[in-house]
Amino acid sequence: MESNLFLAEMIGTMILILLGDGVVANVLLKDSKGESAGWIVITTGWAFAVAMGVFAAGVYSGAHINPAVTIAFAVGGDLSWGDVPVYILGQFAGAIIGAILVWLAYYNHWGATDNPDLKLAVFSTAPARRNTGANFITEVIGTFMLLVGIGAISNTFGQVSSAPDLGVGLSPFMVGVLVWAIGLSLGGPTGYAINPARDLGPRIAHAILPIPGKRDSDWGYAWIPVVAPIVGGILGWLVWEAIV
Repeated sequence: MESNLFLAEMIGTMILILLGDGVVANVLLKDSKGESAGWIVITTGWAFAVAMGVFAAGVYSGAHINPAVTIAFAVGGDLSWGDVPVYILGQFAGAIIGAILVWLAYYNHWGATDNPDLKLAVFSTAPARRNTGANFITEVIGTFMLLVGIGAISNTFGQVSSAPDLGVGLSPFMVGVLVWAIGLSLGGPTGYAINPARDLGPRIAHAILPIPGKRDSDWGYAWIPVVAPIVGGILGWLVWEAIV
């Protein structure tokens, strides 16, 4: 049922953002117990966030929790285009709800943090060095690897010719490991959004929430972590299907 798909993707993506943006808040915000813990903590937290989001949604929707994944499967013929809006609406709803929960969890720390860039970084990605072409390519490569990796994981569990059910067996854990590897290896230039909902949903939350001392939500950059992951996801999934 479409309602089940929507709820599964909403809950899975909410968990992804609650734990993913949550670990960023823990590392970046003033007087948090994890303040200045560093990149390895952030990438590890995001890996576990992905694994838990996939565990939660997997058996109900296949746990895309990422519009780039959903669109790639549809382009590859492994998902009905009629289901795409349901998946994506659920993903964005979950992303915004998850970001609001992070804001609430760290309510006492926003005012204590002076740097507005750090506050935005809790919610959305930004490039280490701003260069439109290079930043776009980095996100394409990262999401390409995500979809090829998902294909390889699904192949291990015997699902070669269709969009994988990522709730099967060790798949959720292995998708988390995949995202961990992407973050450690490719996350430096742009913060590895590799997911339009992961970036745009919390960015919208940042724009509307009453966060003291916040800056603008950097809308000039916001299209890159939306468009580039879609391009990279489509390329990755088409390449994987050509291989198998």
